[in-house]
Amino acid sequence: MILHPGILALLAGSVITFAMLLYAAGTGIQILRGWDFTSSSERQLLLERKTFLVSTIVNYTFGFQILSLLLFLYTADRLHPQFVGAMCATGSLNANPAGWNVLFLKIILGFASAFWITGNILDQRAEDFPLVRPKYTALLFLTPLVGLDLYFQLRYFTGLHPEVITSCCGSLFSERGFTIASGLAALPPRPMMRLFYGTLLADLGVALLCLKSSSGTSRILLALFSVVTFFVAIASIVSFVSIYIYELPSHHCPFDILQQGYDFVGYPIYLTLFGGVFFGILPGLFHPMKKIATLQGLIEGTEQKWILLSILLICSFVVLCSRPVVFGAFTLQGYR
Repeated sequence: MILHPGILALLAGSVITFAMLLYAAGTGIQILRGWDFTSSSERQLLLERKTFLVSTIVNYTFGFQILSLLLFLYTADRLHPQFVGAMCATGSLNANPAGWNVLFLKIILGFASAFWITGNILDQRAEDFPLVRPKYTALLFLTPLVGLDLYFQLRYFTGLHPEVITSCCGSLFSERGFTIASGLAALPPRPMMRLFYGTLLADLGVALLCLKSSSGTSRILLALFSVVTFFVAIASIVSFVSIYIYELPSHHCPFDILQQGYDFVGYPIYLTLFGGVFFGILPGLFHPMKKIATLQGLIEGTEQKWILLSILLICSFVVLCSRPVVFGAFTLQGYR
């Protein structure tokens, strides 16, 4: 195992937060069994006090889960000089395949944690805590995922050995390969550009419609478009955004853009994409909860901010991706 500050921080943080989540999940089971808001018994008063404590614990642990995705990417990138053949985070992740499991789990947990925290904020602002049962049920499903994330991190970091000769983005994102990554790299740039801008324009159009209409259909449509936007955007970054940033038609790596040589532009690109998709999903996700009287006003008063944030972040993402396409010296003239 390599003793890198990022590795130690990730492992220590994950162990501590998983232990806190186990306590929170155990208390959550007690709350699920005994919760009755209409009761004024001593047990109910005790459970109401406990739910504040548990919510605070879970907010911090899920907040760490969101930040740990960025820390993991940063650490994987900083580790690449340790391995022969590695030039970026791709090489570090290829040095032990368990790293890819960590990355995908952290993306799922990042979104799930943010949804839980949002639901918790709404629940604590309502008078009757209407989301207590859904949020603690969700906590029971998310706790094993956090444990699985810790397990794969231990497997990944303890399985890293500097003497390993690894392959990097040049082979993984090669247009001639037979993997999913190669398939993304082989997507023709010009049709992908049309799909990219068409999808994002449709997403923004639905978001603007949501600002003028309060219908549930528009909000669910925005959530669906946000999910589609996420996958199209990731495919587009590999297909053509990366080659414009690197100014190399054969370089499709989605991780090199996180490096200093490219002004760390990958961080704002991914943050605006993830944030825009997250806020775009929220109105559709919480729309069914408007049936709860104490939540209806809260959600209606907040969803306009979610939609505006989604529009702002997606527009920022488009600008960041389009800047090298519009103003860069590299062109696709004579290319597919």
